[in-house]
Amino acid sequence: MARPRRRGSRDTTRSPQDRMRRAFARRQRARRWLTWRYVLAAVLLVGAVCFGVYAVYFSSWLRAEGVQVVGNAQLSEKQVLATADVPLGGPLASVDLRAVEVRLKSLATVRSVDVSRTWPHDVRIEIVERTPVAVLDRGDRLTNLDASGVAFGRLAKAPAGLPRVKVGPGADEDALAEGAAVVVALDPAVAELVDFVEVRTVDEIDLHLRDGRLVRWGSAEQAEDKARVILELLNVDAKVYDVSVPGAPTTR
Repeated sequence: MARPRRRGSRDTTRSPQDRMRRAFARRQRARRWLTWRYVLAAVLLVGAVCFGVYAVYFSSWLRAEGVQVVGNAQLSEKQVLATADVPLGGPLASVDLRAVEVRLKSLATVRSVDVSRTWPHDVRIEIVERTPVAVLDRGDRLTNLDASGVAFGRLAKAPAGLPRVKVGPGADEDALAEGAAVVVALDPAVAELVDFVEVRTVDEIDLHLRDGRLVRWGSAEQAEDKARVILELLNVDAKVYDVSVPGAPTTR
């Protein structure tokens, strides 16, 4: 009577050829499964990409529905939204943020702007406005003037606390920038005495004081030195003060 083969022991009754065929078949099945696993992974990846494209660009799940505006104080939200002209209702991903920025930078009051997406439905507009340091008086109109000499924002009347800047016919953008630099350099105690700053050219800038005295400033070069000198020189009884050369100021 044949002894039963123990569980787990090698089947010595099969021929070597039979064992080789079975091993080959197992290897073939393993290779087929590996191939199908890669195919399945590829199919799932393509499906995920297609679903993502559909969700972002074609579905209503991620459409542009609103605009957030922050940082505006001089500009109204209505002005910002009208200029930005953000297209709503379509995919948020397709909104041209660069084009929105370019439109907003056309506003002179805007010094810089950052436009971004706030998923899932909003566009965020963050504005940095120009800060006025003076009022530019062109005779027929008043505008703000920032520290770099850029005029912006039409004014009905000059606000209190800001010096006026008047320009002559020969004053260009560079001269206006020089005038703004002079205003920034003034000590507050001197600025309170100034009726207006007259800018004729880049090298001809005068301060007209409220009491009728005149300060010949010259160019904006060495503005801090000139500001320090005139602060002390105004104690001298005179009508005209010349600090165009701060190392050798004169009065008359």
